[in-house]
Amino acid sequence: MTIRHLQLLALGFFACSPKADIPLHEFDGATAFTYLQRQVGFGYRIPGTPAHEAQAAWMDSLLRQRADTVVVQSWKHVTQKGDTLPLTNLIARFNPGSRDRLLFLAHWDTRPRSDNPKYNGPHTPVPGANDGASGTAVLMGMADVLKKSPPKGVGIDLLFVDGEDYGDFEKEKDDVLIGSRYYARHLEPGQLPLYAVLFDLVADKDLKLLPEGQSLLAAPEVVELVWNTAREIGHGSVFVYSPGLGPTLIDDHVELQKVGIRAIDVVDFAYPDSVGRLYWHTPADTLDKVSAQSLQVVGDVGMALVRKAEK
Repeated sequence: MTIRHLQLLALGFFACSPKADIPLHEFDGATAFTYLQRQVGFGYRIPGTPAHEAQAAWMDSLLRQRADTVVVQSWKHVTQKGDTLPLTNLIARFNPGSRDRLLFLAHWDTRPRSDNPKYNGPHTPVPGANDGASGTAVLMGMADVLKKSPPKGVGIDLLFVDGEDYGDFEKEKDDVLIGSRYYARHLEPGQLPLYAVLFDLVADKDLKLLPEGQSLLAAPEVVELVWNTAREIGHGSVFVYSPGLGPTLIDDHVELQKVGIRAIDVVDFAYPDSVGRLYWHTPADTLDKVSAQSLQVVGDVGMALVRKAEK
């Protein structure tokens, strides 16, 4: 932990006591759900495809209407198999002059093949209604709120990372988490946010969010802040603070942790059907499995974190 983080802890920046003046339900879950639907409507957002290109242009256009500044990171990644992927990260910045910043992120690409270990069907692309579109929809909804009611005394960065889900997480480790790794490697000294929150798989209808293992190890105070904030605003039945019962995942937050960012993962990895089969990384990750209410809960918490950080 840096000296700056210790100073903020001493000042109570990460304090978990209730704050009565946090506005409730600034976030509009119904509108966020239309953003989720729009993404799925583009088709499979696989790097190098027309759908991927169309979504990048759509996000860029909407974010420029909302954020103070939009930073575009574009590059080409050559995979282990020799494929060249055109990739794009987008960073929507609010109050860019503020020294103290919070980072919220999600990946926007979708998986080119279904490879869930419990899935026995054809290895077709994944629609990504939850795995990809949900976290992106939350960030887009937060951008709407931050446009209407800009943050005071703190800067907010919304990071949309590309190439998270392209390769095999076991065999092609350089071909996953590509966008978060690129972002982390191109941070300049002194640019670390106070903390970062990753939203992934956050729209399933039976949403239950348990603290993720890597997050507890690297940034336990941020986990406590997020889950206590959720409880304070009435979402404790979804954000269930039960350390040790959640998953331990290799996700975008790990690449940020490697460069010293106190990053955590808000994720519902238990995304099953009625007989326990998981929908992630299968063709069944579709619109009928997700809900506006789940986006509302997560968006409420994201915005409450912003308001807590205001000075």
